[in-house]
Amino acid sequence: MTDYRNVADAVAEEIRAGRLRTGDRLPAQREFAQQYGIANSTATRVYQELARRGLTVGHVGRGTFVRAASAATAAPALSEPADSRVDLELNYPVVPEQPGLLAAGLGKLLHPECLESVLRPVGPAGTAAAREAAADLLVRGDWRPDPARVLFAGSGRQAISAVVAALTRPGARLGVEELTYPVLKAIATRLGVTLVPLAMDEEGLIPEAVEEAHRAGPLHAVYVQPTLHNPLSLTMPERRLDHLADTLLTCGIHAIEDAVWAFLRDDLPPLASRAAERTVLVDSLSKRVSPGLSLGFAVAPATVAGAVAASLRSGGWAPMRFPLEAMAQWQADGTVRALVRAKQRQAAARQELAERHLGEFVTRGDPRSYYRWWELPSPWRADTFVAAAARHGIAVTPAAAFSVGRHRAPHAIRLGLASPGTGTLSRALETLGDLARSTPDDLAHD
Repeated sequence: MTDYRNVADAVAEEIRAGRLRTGDRLPAQREFAQQYGIANSTATRVYQELARRGLTVGHVGRGTFVRAASAATAAPALSEPADSRVDLELNYPVVPEQPGLLAAGLGKLLHPECLESVLRPVGPAGTAAAREAAADLLVRGDWRPDPARVLFAGSGRQAISAVVAALTRPGARLGVEELTYPVLKAIATRLGVTLVPLAMDEEGLIPEAVEEAHRAGPLHAVYVQPTLHNPLSLTMPERRLDHLADTLLTCGIHAIEDAVWAFLRDDLPPLASRAAERTVLVDSLSKRVSPGLSLGFAVAPATVAGAVAASLRSGGWAPMRFPLEAMAQWQADGTVRALVRAKQRQAAARQELAERHLGEFVTRGDPRSYYRWWELPSPWRADTFVAAAARHGIAVTPAAAFSVGRHRAPHAIRLGLASPGTGTLSRALETLGDLARSTPDDLAHD
């Protein structure tokens, strides 16, 4: 039997040698199997291996395409840094004052008399002091969570995984916005949960869509991003939040409220303030403070807190004590507040930069968010534009990464504005604007 890795190595060499170029489409897997004299199942494993190495990107119903040759890593999209020269997929904000602010708080924890305590094990409930600090950190508008309801995870993604596992079971139906966080799609697949796409409009998730889906087959929970939705930057107005809260209570459905980006709109109370007994709010430090020292939060009502805590333990998702203590120190000394204000200012400045370079196109982005949704001009398709951008050393995310269900994803991309330096971001946006003014045929004749 042919080892699929040997075949993947052969295709990788074709890419490195330039015989397969960025944007080229690979044959359908059945045709590929015939070309290489391998079984269809082996061809499937070859394609999975190429994607794992970062050499190809696949889009349902469109095929598999070669990515930039330099992207030969096993890093999954949207979760680890890419090797692209300019990464507009990864979206972790860093401000100039960040290292100095964080170092001051960490220094106190490194004293020998402190290290003994901060390196001890800790469970999902953390400590009483940490829960109080987390409750202060998570304040939104006039809402402050009950510290007794705060649980901790190693990261925001782990918190989401634990809550989904606690509220559902294999084969369960989880309602999600029709464009949703890509990592949630992977979590659902791993847990055997079926995602049910729910319609959206200009105000976000439509509550009637929740009711309709629940009538068609009971929903075990709904995952929603009410504030600065990723990728659309939408924020639900108060009347929509009230309507959604009423729907959750009437239908008896729990909501998983992803608030990871909501610190950029910390004047707005969350959905959890309206339907506290039906909402588990998930947040993290990664965007608000630093991606390198992560910590996740799950604010769970008493009725499900035990299940969420058990899920954190059984999944190996409980936090380390050091980042938990660091969070408490940074919250107490004002570091978190200083970083939040600096990142709010930075997000606004980067949105202005995006408007300057892309204002002639159909884009959307809340002035307080770090991402921009771009409906590409005809005749561009998302897959061909992603490949063309990769040729220029720029990584962007196609709409298909966020799309749920079998409906065709829009010809759109999401731009993450947080990670590059300002000058690099400006040049990348200028390049993408020039690219959009051309056509795929123009590039083919270069």
